[in-house]
Amino acid sequence: MAFRAKCFRLFLLSLLFPLLSAIVAVGQSNCSINLGAVSTAGGNSRPWISPAGDFAFGFQRLQRSPSTNQDRFLLAIWYDKIPDQTVVWSLKDHPVEEGSRVQLTNEGQLILYNSQGQQVWKAETGNERTACAAMLDSGNFVLFNAASIYIWESFRLPTDTILPGQRLSKDGRLIPRRSDTDYTDGRFQLQMQLDGNLVLYPVFLPTRAVARRAYWASGTNRPDADSELVFDEAGLIYIEDRNNNIFNVTKRNLGSRQDFYYMARIDYDGAFRHYNHPRGNSAADAGRNTPAWSVVQTTPEDMCSAVLADLGSGACGYNSYCVNSNGRPNCLCPQGYSPVDPLDMSQGCKPDFHLPSCQQNGWESSADSVEFKELNSTDWPFTDYELQTGPEVDKERCKEFCLRDCYCAAAIYNENNCWKKRFPLSNGRQSSSVNRIALINVPRNINQTTLCPKRKDQSTLVLVVSILLGSSVFFNFLLLIAISVAIFLVYHKKMLNLQPASTLYGIKRYTYKELEDATEGFKQQLGRGSFGTVYKGVIRSNPMKYIAIKKLDMAEKEGENEFTNEVNAIGQTHHKNLVNLLGYCDEGTNRLLVYEYMSNGSLASLLFSTSRPRWDQRLQIAFGIARGLTYLHEECSTQIIHCDVKPQNILLDEHLVPKISDFGLAKLLLSEQSRAARTHIRGTVGYFAPEWFRKASITAKVDVYSFGVMLLEIVCCVSSVKFAMGDQEEAMIDWVYECYCQEKLDMLVEDDEEAMNDMNGVARLVMVAIWCIQEDASLRPSMRRVTQLLEGSPRFPTRLALRLSVRPDAYCRVFF
Repeated sequence: MAFRAKCFRLFLLSLLFPLLSAIVAVGQSNCSINLGAVSTAGGNSRPWISPAGDFAFGFQRLQRSPSTNQDRFLLAIWYDKIPDQTVVWSLKDHPVEEGSRVQLTNEGQLILYNSQGQQVWKAETGNERTACAAMLDSGNFVLFNAASIYIWESFRLPTDTILPGQRLSKDGRLIPRRSDTDYTDGRFQLQMQLDGNLVLYPVFLPTRAVARRAYWASGTNRPDADSELVFDEAGLIYIEDRNNNIFNVTKRNLGSRQDFYYMARIDYDGAFRHYNHPRGNSAADAGRNTPAWSVVQTTPEDMCSAVLADLGSGACGYNSYCVNSNGRPNCLCPQGYSPVDPLDMSQGCKPDFHLPSCQQNGWESSADSVEFKELNSTDWPFTDYELQTGPEVDKERCKEFCLRDCYCAAAIYNENNCWKKRFPLSNGRQSSSVNRIALINVPRNINQTTLCPKRKDQSTLVLVVSILLGSSVFFNFLLLIAISVAIFLVYHKKMLNLQPASTLYGIKRYTYKELEDATEGFKQQLGRGSFGTVYKGVIRSNPMKYIAIKKLDMAEKEGENEFTNEVNAIGQTHHKNLVNLLGYCDEGTNRLLVYEYMSNGSLASLLFSTSRPRWDQRLQIAFGIARGLTYLHEECSTQIIHCDVKPQNILLDEHLVPKISDFGLAKLLLSEQSRAARTHIRGTVGYFAPEWFRKASITAKVDVYSFGVMLLEIVCCVSSVKFAMGDQEEAMIDWVYECYCQEKLDMLVEDDEEAMNDMNGVARLVMVAIWCIQEDASLRPSMRRVTQLLEGSPRFPTRLALRLSVRPDAYCRVFF
């Protein structure tokens, strides 16, 4: 009986063996790439071609970089039979130089090596060993194991394109290029969300933070949908859920698959487009009049109107406006502006003139030097900060409103309404459906208002010289008298200043020689402030004491007033979080201040170094600075507005106790005054409060604003100034605000384990900072309220609506 059973099993195996052999043969027939195969970038190396020749896997040459002047290549998949060899997949994060290679190693791994032989990338196959590989006619590059099962495929890792037969699974993403020739990640994202909704989002560079509001959505979100985006073999694109319910994304006929190639791609302008291309052409046809890719359907149809966000630059970059042209956004610059990059208009436009300085001699200060360029049917809807409305408001009055405000970059007029716009202009669009007129504020003689100092007219110089040389003896005599009088006045003033002065508030007075000896001839420079240089010195006392000496180098101009302000103000201030003034020197034109020496330098050097300080240290530093500013604003006999609060002006002692320094920009208010008269802009770019740019009164709230910016720097350990100087499309405060509104505060403290363990504390600091940087000064808290909030005081409203935009719908609710 056992013998019969054994014979029966052998008989079955004899029948199944040909079938198993056929299955293996089918799998192996696809394996056109064996172990050890290599393809090299550049030279005569051939890519790996699909059986029908439709697709190729290998290296595509990138546009040569002007900075390096070197050829760069991407490992990619492309349509090989059409002239432009359209790329449908690439390792866009790993460009390599000529001589680099991709190899299917004898150990069964697909590896990309650079020209030095270093591994750049490897296909992740887990513990599986590759037996062979293939470039399939579907456009899918696959790795097989010994059982002819896919263990890696390019279809599972799409870049910006999907092809027939490909699926985008839940939480899958397509990210466009930055431009037609720049393959780095662009400003948009298509995502198949976990809830089954297919959405298009703007993305902020370089942080890759995703906007909280999509500009297009399929509306297919349902609980437990478990949906996928499907591009079927017939060329249709639809969303299919677990119950086989279908939502069509494309609804137009693409033509026969035998006659056309298909692809769907999110383009660098943010639109998701469905393309077809006639078959029958090859790369050898390049140069002939051959067909190109045709757009069958665009989603959304009008990007200019779709991408309107209260944060970010919109479909086009800042200071530009968008015009829908044949289904594609065309980015243009208004008169007086030029492209930041003519090859990439999405980067926006820059002014061909100095930005308004709000100085008395600025071009924007005179109606004769300003003109308004008009753009019909144009609007920048999200950068207004003030609305003037009423029956008396016409277009000319709207221009007047903008002219009187040096902060106004443009005004938008429509039916007795005038919206004033600030820099940078964002989300600009022009369309027949926009019933508004844009009034762009630019210098009248824009060609003469350059970014360089004006040259004086040479003929005027010749004329002046001629007059001087030909002047009479009488005028020469008057000139000699004037010089004599000036010398007498200077000498008299110097003699007066050499007279000894009384000690101010018990502060020691030093001679210039004493301080020169203490610094060994002002040898060791510690830093440079707004009106002088700081040197390290030592007093030869018992015990020996180190000091910091600030040498004012503008003493004969504004420095005289600054010196008086500092000595009188600091001499009366005594607080743990303020730098102590130990002495001063007032000898002739030499004016110096002697401070206690801070051994740990500035807060800037601590925050922005390679290793960030501990979270608990940063908290205590923030608390100390807040207490110091509270003292200056509310507890001094004369209120002091610092006007230049920034990390460079916060010094740290040996115990990292923060001390506010540099009152060289201080605003002093007499007890009966409530506001300071502004003579000119003070402070540091990046920490300016908005009222500095307007014809508005300056109060202690300017320090509150600067403290808010600095508080964000303390949280993130990132300089707001360097953040803005980078390749950015948004300011640091906008990025933080976006992270807060999207509940992604963890992005602010990545790799900071201590802060990640105290997200409640991080949220509290961020909320307080956002409150401090409100554009309207009246909405900002006092420093006393800030201090109490930071320290956990519950005595404040439990709900507060904060916003950085004046639009009423653009805010997040903050809960204390």
